Amino acid sequence: MDDPRYFVGFNIVRGIGPSRLQALLDHFGNAEKAWDAPSRQLQKAGLDRRSLANLESARASLDLDRELERVTEAGATLLTWDSPGYPALLRQIPSSPPVLYVKGELTGEDAWAVAIVGTRRVSAYGREVTRQLAGALARSGVTVVSGLARGIDAEAHRAALEAGGRTVAVLGCGVDRTYPPEHRQLASEIAASGAVVSDYPMGTAPEGGNFPPRNRIISGLSLGVLVTEAGRASGALITADYAAEQGRDVFAVPGSVLARGSVGTNRLIQDGAKAVLCAEDVLEELNLGMVAEQAEARDVLPADETEAALFAHLSAEPTHVDELQRLAALPIAQVTSTLALMELKGMVRQVGTMRYVIAREAGVGYAVD
Repeated sequence: MDDPRYFVGFNIVRGIGPSRLQALLDHFGNAEKAWDAPSRQLQKAGLDRRSLANLESARASLDLDRELERVTEAGATLLTWDSPGYPALLRQIPSSPPVLYVKGELTGEDAWAVAIVGTRRVSAYGREVTRQLAGALARSGVTVVSGLARGIDAEAHRAALEAGGRTVAVLGCGVDRTYPPEHRQLASEIAASGAVVSDYPMGTAPEGGNFPPRNRIISGLSLGVLVTEAGRASGALITADYAAEQGRDVFAVPGSVLARGSVGTNRLIQDGAKAVLCAEDVLEELNLGMVAEQAEARDVLPADETEAALFAHLSAEPTHVDELQRLAALPIAQVTSTLALMELKGMVRQVGTMRYVIAREAGVGYAVD
C-alpha cells in the first residue's frame, strides 16, 4: 500500500486531480516514486507545465510529515484509494477523490446510504417532510448523507441523529473548519456517531467554488439522492445531476406548483425522478427493506479472498456461475457455496438460473477498480 503522505502531498498540488494522479501512478508504479520523480520524467508521464511547476513548488515547501500531524491534531484520519476502508460506492464513480479526510468513522453500515439534500431557504413544509423522511430512513438502518448546509441538509442530519441512526456530512472545506460556523455543535454530534468527511486539504476555506464539486461525493457515497425541497437554481439539483451521471437513483418530493421551493423537485419528477411520498418509496426502490438483517449477516460472515475474487468479476450484467468459476480459477463447489453466502449478505443477487449480479446495496470493503 502506498505511503499516505504522498497522496496528501499530491492532494495539495493544484492541477493534479484524480485523473492526473492515476496517470502518474500508472506510469511510476506508486505515489512515492511519482512524488520523487525528476521533472523530465514527470513531463513524459503527461504532466503539463503549470501542474509541474505547482508540484515542484510543493515538493520544495511541504513537510509531508507535518501535513500528517495536522490531520491527527484535528482529530481526523485519512483514507486513500489504497485504504481497505475506502467506501466502495465512492471508489466506483468517475474522478473519485484520492484522499478522504474523516472525522468520526465510515463503517460497513454506510454501504446502505441515501443522500438527502435541498434548499437552504427551507419552508415549514420542507422542514417537516425532510425530518419525517430522514428519521424514518435512519430508523430503518439507512445512513443519511448530506452537506451540513443550512436548511434541508441540517434538518436531515438532525433528524437522523434524533432517530439514533448514522449520518455523514460532506464538507466544502477542510475538516478542521466548520461551515456554516453555527453548525459546529451539529458537526461534532455527527462525528461522534457517524462521520464528517472532505476531500479538501487541511485548512481549506469554505469558498463558493468548492461546494459544487463536493456534491459528487455526497451522491457518490449514496445508493440514491433524495431532494426534498429545491427551487429552480438550488445547488441540490447539482447533486441530483451527479447522481444520474453516476448511475445512482434520483428521488424527489413533490410540492405545490405555486411554491418556489418546489419548482426544482417538481421538475426532477417531470424529468424522470421517482416521486417520494414516504420513506417506504425509497426503501422499496433501493431494495433496502432488510438492511438490519443484511448488516447482521455481514458481521457474522466476514469477507474473505474468495468473496473478493468473485466480486471483482461481477457487475450489473448477469454472469453465469460457470463463467465466474473460469474467471476466478476456483473450484466450482467453492464458487457456488461462496455465492450463497454473498447472497445472504446482500452483496449479490441471483437473476435467472445460476446467473448473478452485484446487489444494489453491495458496499464497503468490496471496491472494484
